[in-house]
Amino acid sequence: MPLIENLQAMLARGQDGALLRFGLGSELLKLGQGGQAVEHLRKALEFDPQYSAAWKLLGRALAESGHRDEAIQAYRDGIDRAERKGDLQAVREMRVFLGRLTK
Repeated sequence: MPLIENLQAMLARGQDGALLRFGLGSELLKLGQGGQAVEHLRKALEFDPQYSAAWKLLGRALAESGHRDEAIQAYRDGIDRAERKGDLQAVREMRVFLGRLTK
């Protein structure tokens, strides 16, 4: 919890940004708080729509929160962004996760 508290304190001080929101989303997801993680990951993507890792984690958070259709869309959007960016590893990973959801 100390890491989350530190990240939240940074946010409270106005140090908002994609990396901070990604960190919060990631830590909350580890604690099984997918709904809260989704909020922070969406905010990370508002700051940086090309953030491949945030797209990947958003898809996972949505899937784990029971929002299958939204997770599928997040992975599709993330794959599109990652392809345009040339982030082929992220594309491969998200395609695997998307495939698992669409079986």
